[in-house]
Amino acid sequence: MTLDAIDKKLLLLLQKDSRRTTKELSLQLNLSVTAVYERVKKLEREGVINRYVALLNPKKVQRAFVVFCHIKLVQHTKEYLTKFEQEVKKLDEVLECYHVSGDYDYILKIYVADMEAYREFMVTKLTTLQHIGSTHSTFMISEVKNTNVIAV
Repeated sequence: MTLDAIDKKLLLLLQKDSRRTTKELSLQLNLSVTAVYERVKKLEREGVINRYVALLNPKKVQRAFVVFCHIKLVQHTKEYLTKFEQEVKKLDEVLECYHVSGDYDYILKIYVADMEAYREFMVTKLTTLQHIGSTHSTFMISEVKNTNVIAV
């Protein structure tokens, strides 16, 4: 699907606040409500828009301690990779997991309440996963940029 200038502006507006009504969007895009509605539905059908979510404030839900955990597996077999990925998806504390190149195999972004909660998570959940050879944890000092907006 090729995105035109109006689609791109619409996507930007929705990424900044997906609760905007089609009427509000139509005023900003200088289109009819029906035209905006049809564009949004097409973007959803084509998979450009995957879903709509509420973004929580981690401090308000006691999950403001952010850890980036680098994982190295004992071997790089398909079986080990698949098993690790299946298991890590079940961990609620892990919000993001990336298979990466370099010194480590995976980078996890973990949200917990505090250092004690992270230690508990490591001891009772993460290190019980099979095929982990080593871990390296880095703790967030402050958030410089965190956005959900993809420029199109």
